[in-house]
Amino acid sequence: MFRTATLVLAAFAYSALGVKTRGDDFDAAPIRYSASTPKNSISQLQARLDTGKATLPYDDHFGYLRAVLDELKVPKSSQMLVFSKTSLQRQRIAPATPRALYFNDEVYVGFCQNGDVLEFSAVDPKLGTVFYTLDQTESTTPKFVRQSDNCTICHASSNTRGVPGHLVRSVFSDGAGYPILSSGTFRIDHTSPLKDRWGGWYVTGTHGSQSHLGNRTYRKGTADEIAADGSGHNLKQLDGKLAVADFITPHSDIVALMLLEHQTEGHNRIVRAAFETRKALHHESELNRELKEPTGKRWESTTSRIRAACEPLVEYLLMCEEAPLEGPIAGTSGYAAEFAELSPRDSRGRSLRDLDLERRIFRYPLSYLVYSEAFDALPVEAKAYVRRRFQEVLSGTDRSPTFAHLSSDDRRAILEIVRETKAELLADTSTN
Repeated sequence: MFRTATLVLAAFAYSALGVKTRGDDFDAAPIRYSASTPKNSISQLQARLDTGKATLPYDDHFGYLRAVLDELKVPKSSQMLVFSKTSLQRQRIAPATPRALYFNDEVYVGFCQNGDVLEFSAVDPKLGTVFYTLDQTESTTPKFVRQSDNCTICHASSNTRGVPGHLVRSVFSDGAGYPILSSGTFRIDHTSPLKDRWGGWYVTGTHGSQSHLGNRTYRKGTADEIAADGSGHNLKQLDGKLAVADFITPHSDIVALMLLEHQTEGHNRIVRAAFETRKALHHESELNRELKEPTGKRWESTTSRIRAACEPLVEYLLMCEEAPLEGPIAGTSGYAAEFAELSPRDSRGRSLRDLDLERRIFRYPLSYLVYSEAFDALPVEAKAYVRRRFQEVLSGTDRSPTFAHLSSDDRRAILEIVRETKAELLADTSTN
């Protein structure tokens, strides 16, 4: 079923789109991805269903969608609509019937009109991304079904850092929703310029004179065609493009899209740092045993592997290479306000979820993912490395060009917020 993957995102399972897979080394020790029992928001919801502590009311049009969003505390304002045929239920997807996506910090949900299943991608602190479906046929005992082998064929590729993860893409989609492969595709995160984003997506919101590829279809996807048409820009509503009443909200919010793109790659880097550290430590333990070295002897190769896995995470969470904005961004669904309400605030009312949306995404450029359960579950050695590097950068000890985008005011403000809202992120760094 999942040969083309449970793409709860605008991800591509087609080898024609350049997705290269790698061996399933995460199924071996110490990760044991397929054999391990997940513990995430979906498995926890299933446990509540099994014990009668939760129910999922069924809706004739949306099936279990509304109930699931409520149980998982996924904001309906996070709705985004993607019309490219690039996922499991692609026969249901077209410009007139896009797939709806919803997300919070821990789970991604996909819904197709008249779809057979709801699609889920859950962030698991130990296993990375775990994929599920939920049958859209009414049942007294709804069951989330874990999907593994067929999903990881595509969702554990070089494009997801070689771990079970997420992938957001922008394509040139034709009038039927098929990607024009000859025109290429873009892998999207917060480093991507807006001009390359949202091909195959609907986008509601304003962004001034900044361009993007959303809200329209293409014949060839050539540079001339793109430059000649700005008809998809600054749309506040989608009436006339689709039947908005068929969706929970009439929005495909530009701010939700930007946060999705930041968050998915952030999750991938957290998972890779965790997996590679655990594998390095496992290899070291086996080496010490084989060579009859003392338990816990640290090899330079282990330190090097941990550094190689964790430095990209440090850089991403500190918003390195973020594509600058050239003017104000504003959404239409109220998602930005809901997002900002969720984070702890310091005594001056500041939060890592405070949005800028004029020059960059965040007012204080350290990702809110440092508050996530997945980040907290990093191995001790990985977390020690990340904490030490945060201290070096934010204190100004490291003023290398990589972090030149952080002003002295940025560094000071982030340090002050973190000290009050997540002090352990910087604690005992002198001993690491």
